[in-house]
Amino acid sequence: MNSPRTSFYRDKANAKFMGVCSGIADYTGVNALWVRLGFVMGVFMSSGFLLLPYLAVGLLANKKPLHLYTDRQEQQYWQRVRQSPARTAREVRSQFRDIDRRLAELETYYVTSNPRLSAEIERLR
Repeated sequence: MNSPRTSFYRDKANAKFMGVCSGIADYTGVNALWVRLGFVMGVFMSSGFLLLPYLAVGLLANKKPLHLYTDRQEQQYWQRVRQSPARTAREVRSQFRDIDRRLAELETYYVTSNPRLSAEIERLR
């Protein structure tokens, strides 16, 4: 998964401090408020130890490109891909099977209701 849409980025557009928590929220699909609250609780529970990794990620991680997603639906799709690539592939295969089934039904309808078209298709085979 070398796609830029599956990488972790700091989200400076929704940032409060360095964009790390908003980047985690964007990456996982969790609301940024919950990530921030979890981080604050983690800082208090670890006696401030989490501040060091936070600063390291804030300095080392790349900023999120401005136009990474075209719309909200695409953003949610890529979040699902990051969470479970195999499940997402199954969902896409299922959607293609459904489209194929509907096209077959459509073809059957038009062929059976039009004997001239049916004869032409049989002649071509």
